[in-house]
Amino acid sequence: MPRLSAVMLAWRDEPLLVDAVQAVLASQEIDVDVVVVDNGCTSDAVGVLRGLPGVTVIDPGANLGFAGGCNEGARAATGEYVAFVNGDAVVEPDALARMVDLAAEPDVGLVTASVRLYDEPETVNTVGNPVHFTGLSWAGGLGDDAAGHASERDVASASGAATVCRLDRFRELGGFCEEMFAYCEDTDLSLRSWQRGWRVVFTPEAVVRHRYEFSRNPEKFFLLQRNRWFMVLTLYSPAMLVWALPPMIALELATTAIAIRDGWVRHLLRAWVWLLRHPGAIARRRRRARAAVRRPDREVARLLTGDLDPRVPGLQVPAPARAVSRGYWSIARRLV
Repeated sequence: MPRLSAVMLAWRDEPLLVDAVQAVLASQEIDVDVVVVDNGCTSDAVGVLRGLPGVTVIDPGANLGFAGGCNEGARAATGEYVAFVNGDAVVEPDALARMVDLAAEPDVGLVTASVRLYDEPETVNTVGNPVHFTGLSWAGGLGDDAAGHASERDVASASGAATVCRLDRFRELGGFCEEMFAYCEDTDLSLRSWQRGWRVVFTPEAVVRHRYEFSRNPEKFFLLQRNRWFMVLTLYSPAMLVWALPPMIALELATTAIAIRDGWVRHLLRAWVWLLRHPGAIARRRRRARAAVRRPDREVARLLTGDLDPRVPGLQVPAPARAVSRGYWSIARRLV
């Protein structure tokens, strides 16, 4: 049977972690082990799992973030395939095997699952994440009936809640971007997979229940803003930047007004200060990323959407603005 190592992070309380790990270990049709990375778990979950057959616990001694924690776990992986499964996500018995089936195809880089809401298993959490050309991304299909997403298809981005990749391919991609720490790292990895010539695929046959909650906090605002710009500045081709930057600047002005109104403008400024203080890191990563591109940039541009539909309360975009964005990108992406 295919061998797979599942990397799962433990951070803060993690009330579902033991159940989530046991669900992975109960996976059918694959030989599976679990690598748990303790990013600062405050409950007894890691202690319960430590010493359990098939489980390896890594104690880095600090919170490495999602990106660093996943990379640390992947370095300890021994399977031919690696899965990244959230500590609050419970896989169905055949989910990982179905994802491995697709990941084995020579042109596939990442496989993402049909992630459902934990308490509403027929309702979508994400079926692959759309990526707006400004770098924004969100849970695709959130709130939809899962029956309406019953077909396998290519998607712009996998969801970090449940993703499978060949381990050698993940390492060739360089893993998750550790400078990002958390947020946007799954989008960044997915776009790099596409640029390398490997597809990102959604499979409805792999069902995962996820205790999803969209959180708002100042640190998240900082990371989202910084990482979105860092990703775009390092991955996009010069032509894509020419067309993406003017709307990104306009969006930044609107975001600044919201940040001032809601009291988190200091964290927005932190993001800009970080970017302005690290031009060397941006330039170095851009050189590495662009040197690895194998797929024409126009094809990558077609994967990105011009629509803005995050479906999160309080983040709705007015219909006229959405229409303008769609129209702009439908023209711009043809000129890349």
